[in-house]
Amino acid sequence: MALLAECDLGKVNSDLLRIMRQCNKRGLRNTVSWAAELYLALSDFENADADCMEDDDDVLDKKEFARYSLAKSYFDAQEYDRAAYFTQNCQSSVARFLHFYSIYSSGEKKRLDDIADVSPPMDKSKNTVLKSLRLQLHKAYIAGLLDGYCLYLYGVVLKKLQLEKFAVEILTEAIRREPFHWGAWLELATLISDREMLNDLTLPDCWIKDFFLAHTYLEIQMNESALEIYSKLIEIGFSKSTYVMAQIAIAYHNMRDLEKAINGFQEILKVDPYRLDNMDIYSNLLYVREMRVELSNLAHNTCDIDKYRVETCCVIGNFYSLRTQHEKAVLYFQRALKLNPNYLSAWTLMGHEYMEMKNTSFAIQAYRQAIEVNRRDYRAWYGLGQTYEILKMPCYCLYYYKQAQQLRPYDSRMMVALGEAYEKLDKLKEAKKCFWKAHAVGDIEGMALIKLAKMYERLNEEKQAAAAYTDYIRDAEARNATDRDELCHAYLYLAKYYYEHLKLEEAHENAQKCMDYPETKEDAKTLLKQISALNRGRAEENKGDSSQFRFQNAATPGGHLSPMNLTFTP
Repeated sequence: MALLAECDLGKVNSDLLRIMRQCNKRGLRNTVSWAAELYLALSDFENADADCMEDDDDVLDKKEFARYSLAKSYFDAQEYDRAAYFTQNCQSSVARFLHFYSIYSSGEKKRLDDIADVSPPMDKSKNTVLKSLRLQLHKAYIAGLLDGYCLYLYGVVLKKLQLEKFAVEILTEAIRREPFHWGAWLELATLISDREMLNDLTLPDCWIKDFFLAHTYLEIQMNESALEIYSKLIEIGFSKSTYVMAQIAIAYHNMRDLEKAINGFQEILKVDPYRLDNMDIYSNLLYVREMRVELSNLAHNTCDIDKYRVETCCVIGNFYSLRTQHEKAVLYFQRALKLNPNYLSAWTLMGHEYMEMKNTSFAIQAYRQAIEVNRRDYRAWYGLGQTYEILKMPCYCLYYYKQAQQLRPYDSRMMVALGEAYEKLDKLKEAKKCFWKAHAVGDIEGMALIKLAKMYERLNEEKQAAAAYTDYIRDAEARNATDRDELCHAYLYLAKYYYEHLKLEEAHENAQKCMDYPETKEDAKTLLKQISALNRGRAEENKGDSSQFRFQNAATPGGHLSPMNLTFTP
């Protein structure tokens, strides 16, 4: 964060203008939009360079300018083969990039067209031009003809061909050559698996690196670190940036702080009411909170803005899903995938809908496609685990839950699911460790303690089981839990545990609570009779005592089991 904090925001403005101009020439629309949004957010700061609109690096001679202008018009009209044809002999860096990028875009368009009519749209096709394009780019690379933008495209092609190690090297070189091209940073971020890999990269020290680090932290679920950077960006001048605001909302979404995430998106829509970017994530939040009116309004608004955007289709799909109209929801997620088969959210959400419809075969296909798009999507791995759990295939289930847990190591839901998979395979000690960790990291669903207690019980670790059941009862009462089956089982176990250890007051107290539950009432009656009989026997032994008999453990220090004097360990 020190990089941007020490940078003149006027200089940042100049860099943004330059990158907008260069990327616009090359048809890199996403980077242009990103840079323009940041530039608007910094509109109060003057450019450091009055001549920043001039760019000597992109000079075209008169002959090439005519060819480039014609080709660029074809490119903008998505006539990529024509654009590639008219730039094939051009030598300038801009026209050369447009040539290679047109070839790549043509192959991608044909690939997407081939799968547009498949329902569900399972992506089995490949971009057939990638291998030949890689050879062309490699020859130009060896000849030293590739600038930062062409190196970026070379890296994208290598990534598409699953040559990820080489892709990282080339994309890193592309960033060193052209450090302000945001698209190259984004492609590199998709290849980073963990913080160690991120720290090993040699990247230029410039202000855009802070944006890259924050984005990558979000991708690898280091949400607190991402929030720290984005908060500082707000402080130093990016408070009006809807991009930064959206990233902060996404961080809260990842951290399951739903209220802050929803408030964040609501603030964004006040500033940018016609925004569709990230609205699918906002709709996920409204869906989880069951905010039907707000989700309905969002669905109508996005449809009015552009009903053929993938985000709109996902919002409407969530709307129908919340109304339990799962077939309609699937249709809209399929529509989103016909518009963009690489749209991750639609694959994952469609998998969820197929699960609701008990169509495990299509659910598996959808989740697998989500993983093909992004192997870091823990929701797809988790969904596959759930699907194979339904199919009673615990070994597969265990594998997929492990992948999800590695991506979300501090998410108790992943740990509980992993523990349940181990339990079904009779690997009880491993299951116990999972349930213990789920409780230790903060149990989201309130299930880890009861599962841990039952695991201790199965392993005959009585003392630890009693401590876990005690903690579970305390937590359940604090949150007014209504899970009768679990509570009555916990009370009955504690009643028997205390009785066996001659802690008759505690045994009597828990047995009395069991009387409130039909499931344990008969067991409680039997136990209360045994406690009364034991008390009568003790009373007869102490007949000579002038004081009235009381339960023997009432005055025993530490006699009542509690988490303060009993801890459980894995």
